[in-house]
Amino acid sequence: QVQLQESGPGLVKPSQTLSLTCTVSGDSITTNYYYWSWIRQPPGKGLEWIGYIVYSGSTYYSPSLKSRTSISRDTSKNQFTLQLSSVTPEDTAVYYCARGVRPLNYDYWGQGTQVTVSS
Repeated sequence: QVQLQESGPGLVKPSQTLSLTCTVSGDSITTNYYYWSWIRQPPGKGLEWIGYIVYSGSTYYSPSLKSRTSISRDTSKNQFTLQLSSVTPEDTAVYYCARGVRPLNYDYWGQGTQVTVSS
């Protein structure tokens, strides 16, 4: 069974960088062609796609967040990470990692982790 789990700080100060890690088990992020993705959901709002990384290491980001987003991976740990710089309170959300069978269609999700941006 494929499992994903997010980890990282739950509180980030404005202007700092949000950093989260997704640990994957049951599949290799470097073997099969899946879209290892980050998605977020602000309070009371819908899901917003952030970006993804594929098995080759290529990355793709939402145009609205591209300038602030970096997705990377640690293949030895079967993990991929999200860094979102210059955060504001509008970045407060539940952040999910997920496996996509297509760029925006996901079959496995992490449970999500709450990140609050506040001073």
